[in-house]
Amino acid sequence: MKKLIFFSLIFCFFYFLIPQAKAEEILTWQDCLAEAKKNHPDLISAVESLNQQKAEKSITASALYPQIDANLDASTASADKVTTDTYTYGVTGSQLVFDGFKTLNKVNAAKENIRAAEQNYRFISSEVRLNLRTAFINLLKAQELIQVAEEILKIRRDNLMLITLRYESGLEHKGAQLTAEANMAQASFELAQTKRDVELARRQLTKEMGRREFKPMSVKGDFVVGDSAKERPDLEALAKNNPSLLQALAKRNAAAFDIKSAYADFAPALSGSAGANKKSAHWPPENDNWNLGLGLTMPIFEGGLRLAEVSKAKAAYNQLEADERSTRDGIIVALEQYWAALQDALETVQVQRKSLEAADERSKIAEAQYSTGFIAFDNWIIIENDLVKAKKDYLDALGNALFAEANWIYAKGETLEYAQK
Repeated sequence: MKKLIFFSLIFCFFYFLIPQAKAEEILTWQDCLAEAKKNHPDLISAVESLNQQKAEKSITASALYPQIDANLDASTASADKVTTDTYTYGVTGSQLVFDGFKTLNKVNAAKENIRAAEQNYRFISSEVRLNLRTAFINLLKAQELIQVAEEILKIRRDNLMLITLRYESGLEHKGAQLTAEANMAQASFELAQTKRDVELARRQLTKEMGRREFKPMSVKGDFVVGDSAKERPDLEALAKNNPSLLQALAKRNAAAFDIKSAYADFAPALSGSAGANKKSAHWPPENDNWNLGLGLTMPIFEGGLRLAEVSKAKAAYNQLEADERSTRDGIIVALEQYWAALQDALETVQVQRKSLEAADERSKIAEAQYSTGFIAFDNWIIIENDLVKAKKDYLDALGNALFAEANWIYAKGETLEYAQK
């Protein structure tokens, strides 16, 4: 009876004497999505990478427009004790007329690089969504597991009380008493462990939302799978819109324009120039000067430089073409894998729900039978252990179904904007 009182005091300490935690912020899944879209550093990095590609296109396209410079010069020189001053100001300009469409192909390649950067943003957004959803589910599951752990602790505490009474009455052996005490200690440990898991899950969710500071929080949600995809979808059609594949396609297209640009180096380059200035020995200068011209350059021999550049561009294209095919094949396999895993997880939930219902009913019957001495302790504790296991397994199945759904959505390439859970 002393041990029973001792464990009861421990139980009361955990539930009534520990100070209450500060008020927690309650977040929904939509709240987490909104914060991640705004604050996640990986998304910010992807946006800046896209901006760099846009700027690179503008830099490349600038060669197609007139290049105009203004100049102002003042100088003095002395020879044989005679000083001569010279003042000049004017405007010069040049315009590319034809370069074998090299610059135009470079601009087209830059456009494809922008598309690749846009798809990279989608890919990063998809990864962020998966990590964010995983962190959200971990916290949701850990919160629910606290309730399960408390239920298990209550079961173990009630078991201990019953066995202690029977042991002190001489109706039960010492082994049963020690086993009940061990089960009680294990349940207490698992409850404390679960509370620590909650804190870790909070830290993970804070990171995935892109928050700079940690604040106590809890999440609100359910364990319902929204995107069950029960009917087997067209995997090839889904793969076509995957950002990884579209990014690989854009890179391949850019490489195709790079080949055309490399071939353009064999063509002559024609450009025009013009200028107007004033020049004299005093300020402001008065003598007018102007010029017009055309320039033509043509490569004759450079030791095979341009041939090597063409070969390099072709090799890069072939590599990216192979990468595109490999990416497509990998996406289809991943879609098949995660779709099957989602269906397995959903069916497992149904199985574990039935197992939990059966274990709960058996526990009620067995407890009554044990109290009246109809069954022995060894048989009863097995049934109680089955109930504890069934509670844990059912929660695991619910969580795994949500994880499977998140992986399926990721395999489809859906981003933070995706409406489903």
